[in-house]
Order: sequence, then C-alpha cells, then structure tokens
Amino acid sequence: MTHVTIVGGGPGGYEAALVASRLGAEVTLIERDGIGGSTVLTDCVPSKTLIATSDLLTEVSSAAELGVQVPTSVRADLATVDARVLRLAQAQSTDIAHRLAASNVVMIAGTATIESAGTVVVETADGQQRVDTDAILVATGAHPRVSPDAQPDGERILTWEQVYALQELPEHMIVVGSGVTGAEFASAYNGLGAAVTLVSSRDRVLPGEDVDAANVIEDVFTRRGMTVMGNSRMASVERTDDGVLVTLTDGRTVSGSHCLLALGSIPNTEGLGLEALGMVLDDHGFIKVDRVSRTSVRGIYAAGDCTGVLMLASVAAQQGRIAMSHLLGDAVHPLDLGKVSSNVFTSPEIATVGMSQKQVEESDLQIDMAMLPLASNARAKMQGVHDGFVKIFSRRGMGVVVGGVVVGPKASELIHALSIAVSASLTVDQVADAFTVYPSMSGSVAEAARRLHPLV
Repeated sequence: MTHVTIVGGGPGGYEAALVASRLGAEVTLIERDGIGGSTVLTDCVPSKTLIATSDLLTEVSSAAELGVQVPTSVRADLATVDARVLRLAQAQSTDIAHRLAASNVVMIAGTATIESAGTVVVETADGQQRVDTDAILVATGAHPRVSPDAQPDGERILTWEQVYALQELPEHMIVVGSGVTGAEFASAYNGLGAAVTLVSSRDRVLPGEDVDAANVIEDVFTRRGMTVMGNSRMASVERTDDGVLVTLTDGRTVSGSHCLLALGSIPNTEGLGLEALGMVLDDHGFIKVDRVSRTSVRGIYAAGDCTGVLMLASVAAQQGRIAMSHLLGDAVHPLDLGKVSSNVFTSPEIATVGMSQKQVEESDLQIDMAMLPLASNARAKMQGVHDGFVKIFSRRGMGVVVGGVVVGPKASELIHALSIAVSASLTVDQVADAFTVYPSMSGSVAEAARRLHPLV
C-alpha cells in the first residue's frame, strides 16, 4: 500500500487526501492551524459569510423600488455577524474533519518539516513525530502580505484574517488594495453601512478583471457612496488617537477609523526545508509545478496557493486531486487554466470563465463577442436589477464558446452554463437551443449566445 503524506489541510490538501484514500492509499494529513486551512477558517468561507449579510442589506436598501417599505434603521449587528462567521467557519472545518476521519485519513496537528521525499518531521504539542512516506504533497497555502510601513495590530490596522474580531461596525474603513480581496471587502463594508474609502494604486478597481465588468463595479461603488481613489499608492499606515492615518506616496493623507490591508499574499513555504531538498521556487517563494502538480523533486507534489498557479480554492482542490490521480495511477487530466471559472464576490458579482477580453485581443484567433445588458432582462426588471451584463466569446465561423463574463446578482451561479460550454466545447447554437425558464436571468445567457449564431 502506498503511503501518502500531505502537508496542509486546506482545499488542496483535504481534497487530495479524500482522492488518495479512495484510490487505496494510506494517507496522513498534517495541519498546523486547523482542518480546512485558511480558506475555511480565516479567508474564503468567513469572507463570503460576511458578504452574505452585506448582500442582504443591499437588497433591503432597494426594497422601496419593489413597493416594500422598510424601517430606515435596518442595520447589521457586527458582533453577531462576526460571531456567526466564525461559528460557520468552525462548523465547516469540523465537517471536513469528519469526512477525512470517515475515509481513514490520519490527521496530525503540528508543524511539518520535510527532511526528504520519504520523511516528514512534525512538531506536535506532545513532541516530535517522524512520518515515513512514499510520496508527499505540499499544500501549505499562503498568508496576507504586509508592509514594514503598515504593520497590522489586529485592532485598527487589519489584515483580512483579523477583521472578524471587530465588535462594532467601523465608522470609516479605509481599504488599501483594489484587487479581488480589497474590492470584496470594500463592497461588503459599504453594504453593511460603513463609510468606505478604497485606495487603488491603479487607474481603476479590479485591474486584473474584465474592463467592462470592472467599470460597472466602480460605477456602483461610487453611486453607493464609496470613495474610490485611483492612481493612489500607499506609503504608510499609522495609528492615531482615535483611528488611523494613511499616507500616500504623493503626500496626501486619508483619515479613518480602521484600515484593511489587501496587499496580496505570500506563500507559506519558508521553514519547510524545501531549499535543502533542491526544490525550485520562483523569486517570490512559490513552488514551481507542472500541470500534474509535480515539483522539481521526485516524489513530492504541490497544490494550492503555495504554487501561485491561480489562487482559487477550486484550483487548489483540482491540483490536489490531479496530483493523487497521477501518483496512484488513475486517469489524469492535466490542469487546464483555460477552463477555470472564477468569481469576484462584490455586489454585483463578477464571474468569468475561459478566455478573457484581454486574451481575445492579444490572440491571433478570430473571435466574435456578444454583450447583453441585464437591464433588458424581464426578470431583472422585476427584481429591480439595473447593473450587469452577459458577455460571450466564440470562435468565428465555428461558433464554439471559448469564454464568458457575467456581471450581476448571483453571477457565480449563472456562469455555470458557460463553464460547461467552455469545458465541453459547445457551440453558441447548442447553448441557445437549450431551454431556459421565462422569465429568468439565465435567459440572458441564451439570448447572448443566440446573437452569436454563425452566419453561413
């Protein structure tokens, strides 16, 4: 029986453990902070739980348009919200641990060091433990990047892992960083009722996303009272008597009650002993892997944020599954980033799959595009939805769907139809010919596809 040792209990680790056990391996999983990793305990699950409350308040704020009168004092009790966030995160962690135990995965709480491709040493509360193994998967994740001039204190200057300790809604939250994490938290606290300033070093929010989608989000942000400071780079953040002071590189300052740092992530690869093994890391410390999750050291695989491939829980999980399938001789489908769907949980959401607008413009392929505003959708009108669109890219002449973007409420759900189309190389006619409910938001996906019908 093959013995697999997995270092890290996040999506890349626990999904790999489940696959390895199902394929007949003996599995040991080592986790330092808690089963589920940061994704479940401090990042994805908590943040989306917080956003769920924010989204509800955002819907309530537009109830008058639908003829519903609500008290003007409707607000969130942040202490209750954050307690629920942490409770649900722990419940999810417990559920995953039960699944692992039911699959006969041995779980060890401790900090691992990899001595060789066949030995892992674990520092536990009861002392040191050696684990002899046939193969290793490193799935240690990443942690928030901070700046020497902006040190979090867990009270006023915060990382996204620390915000759930807040007992009262910030009077004025300054969010530094306008990537996905920054935009999501800015949207969430704006929806919860806090004054929000978003400091962006680029000329627009979400610089890595579809331009049309990012423009919609920035327009919504400003319309809802958020201050968006473009082309503004942070120099430092410091505590004041009653809040924080953010100084920009051009000398301007912004005062607020709290500051959330969303400056990116650093891989958790230091201290694992990877350099001594001769493992190849990039300049930022991410582990280099191939499409089946192999590292440069024979017998050691890696998955998830520590690889920097695409920092999504779904990608981490898929990397872990692929690694175990490859190791244990099951059918393997190498990771194809061209078929990954992703979502930005702002309000409205941005969901994407396949080729992006930028890739289309840089490609030699002949690509057609159709973009349909959600405002023209009957269900959107009924629900008071004004912002958003469906965009589809297809190969000219062939009509094969190669990418798509959805901006709107629950875009993360609507994108699935386009994700299937991209994954299965369906044509726009096949997407358009599938029945949709009338009225429904998904009808706009079919209508956008219909507009791309290849002309003979």
